[in-house]
Amino acid sequence: MKHVNLAQAVPELYKTVIELDKISTQKIKEAGINEGFSHLLKLRASQINQCAFCVRMHTQDAVKCGESIERIALTSAWRESEYFDAKERAALILIEEITLIAQQHFPDTAYENATKELNQDEIAAIEWLAIVINTWNRIAISSQYSVIPE
Repeated sequence: MKHVNLAQAVPELYKTVIELDKISTQKIKEAGINEGFSHLLKLRASQINQCAFCVRMHTQDAVKCGESIERIALTSAWRESEYFDAKERAALILIEEITLIAQQHFPDTAYENATKELNQDEIAAIEWLAIVINTWNRIAISSQYSVIPE
């Protein structure tokens, strides 16, 4: 059964999500967060949500931005690796907690730990990035974006 393509069905809302994405990307830059790492954050949320379209796209984008294959491959197992510094770990925790918010309701300890490594601008930028990528994941999954070998 073919699903409704949300971009085609309601283009004005789709364009609004694109604009939100642009603004959140700008906030990531303003907060001094590396662009390649921002794709790893998007990749992590997409892995959790099992959005194949976004997993592929952000893997490719991370490579284009100079992220190593090792860091990309270890994004799903970042806790067991030493490839991510304390600041990056705090960002990954925020991404995971916001992505899993319906299951664990964003514990205060996750936020408190983030404030030890990240400033207010970084936290806000990462949280908006999480909100936006989770929106994209839901659009791609519900519209059944095609993921075939290129």
